[in-house]
Amino acid sequence: MDAVVDARGLSCPQPVILTSQALKHATGKELVVLVDTMTQVHNCSRAAEKLGWKAEYEEGTDAIRIILRT
Repeated sequence: MDAVVDARGLSCPQPVILTSQALKHATGKELVVLVDTMTQVHNCSRAAEKLGWKAEYEEGTDAIRIILRT
């Protein structure tokens, strides 16, 4: 994992904005985004895919992890 964006507790569109900014400045091939809801997963994943990244997610006990890879 190259970088982590912690967007837990934020309401839309803040997680998408943070994710988009992090992807535009990413220097590695992987970014993990921590969110609270499936709506945020879908919105952040869609934004990442528009920038050419592939998205997967894992549900954890304290957050949903979106794993974004080039």
